[in-house]
Amino acid sequence: MTIRSRLRVERGYSLVELITVMAIMSVVMTGVTALLVQGSNAEVDMNGRFQAQQNSRVAFDKIRREGHCASLVTLTGQTQATLTLPSSCGSQISWCTVAVGASTTRYALYRQSGATCGTSGVKWADYLTSGNVFTYTAQSAQSLAKLSVDLPMNLRPARTFETYELKGDIALRNSTRS
Repeated sequence: MTIRSRLRVERGYSLVELITVMAIMSVVMTGVTALLVQGSNAEVDMNGRFQAQQNSRVAFDKIRREGHCASLVTLTGQTQATLTLPSSCGSQISWCTVAVGASTTRYALYRQSGATCGTSGVKWADYLTSGNVFTYTAQSAQSLAKLSVDLPMNLRPARTFETYELKGDIALRNSTRS
């Protein structure tokens, strides 16, 4: 067979075949792109939740260490706890929750030296779903004073099943039984 006869026999793809292949590829690529976008969004969400949970754990640990050293806690409602520390641990430290913006579903946890607390302090945790995080139980003949801390955290409060709650009781080791 000569080269001329081979060239005559060779055929290309028809327009219908090309359009069909392009349609199938666009469906496949749309699905792959959607999966990649969902995976990326899931990773961003997971990292945000992990960071918020980690900040809550670090804040709780800091409150626990200061609470163990404290001899007295003064509450202002359930949103602020002022810890009176002996001179070896510092002096007075206040922890408080403050609403973020005009929101009633997002609070941040701040720490500040002294008896007052607010956004001028250091932010330790964010995305709390409640501002009422502190409860105090005075000492008795059977037990030391106790500060209860409840840190409910959620990046998207409308999705209540995603709420992460860190709670615990902190004994004030320098309080005295009465």
